[in-house]
Amino acid sequence: MQASLKAKRQTVLANKRTPDATRAKLLGAAGRMFAERGYQATTVRDICSRAGANVALVNYYFGGKQGLYTAVLRQLMARSAHLDEVRGALDQDAPPEDILRAVIKARLRGLCPGVLADEKSRILMHELAQPTPALTQVINDISRPLYERMLALVGGIIGRRPHDEKTRLCVHSVMGQMIVYALARPFLVRLWPELKMTPAQLDRIADHIADFSLAFLRQAGNKRRIAALKSGVSK
Repeated sequence: MQASLKAKRQTVLANKRTPDATRAKLLGAAGRMFAERGYQATTVRDICSRAGANVALVNYYFGGKQGLYTAVLRQLMARSAHLDEVRGALDQDAPPEDILRAVIKARLRGLCPGVLADEKSRILMHELAQPTPALTQVINDISRPLYERMLALVGGIIGRRPHDEKTRLCVHSVMGQMIVYALARPFLVRLWPELKMTPAQLDRIADHIADFSLAFLRQAGNKRRIAALKSGVSK
């Protein structure tokens, strides 16, 4: 018994000496297991067994299973969505239409087939079936700031306030065209076998989404400006 406790303490101490590596192992193992089983059916013990880490380290690094899950979701959202590239596109000094096109391209590049994209899709599907508080937290921390910037960008193109209902509808339409490739890929590839999601193909899809969206946004902006001019003349 004492030997067992001593071994556990040595394992904890050894893992603490390499915190970055141990934390990364826990995140990797947890991401795979949450994708396979969902949050509810995954236990801390199973995650630690796969990671080769002591169970106590989940509390040490993440404060518990919920904290670990939140960290996994935040990491997957940030990396698979190419958030640094999306922020870079939004930060560039360019016409609004060019910025929107660059944002769409940056976001779609995160959909290239791979472990991260697959894990994110499966975890999100589990979230839709059994929502957890972690999703709200990650949305508020990561997605909402970018959403607000998209509202401002599209609102500028169509001549409306960022939080105007029409602006939100337009942003959601752009988002929806991207989300369908992220979440409905298993369905789409059966309808369109040539859909391979290669970088070149994703760039073509991004250009199509941008062209399709901008055609309406330009029209909406022109209608808004014409209506404003007529209103001014009538006065």
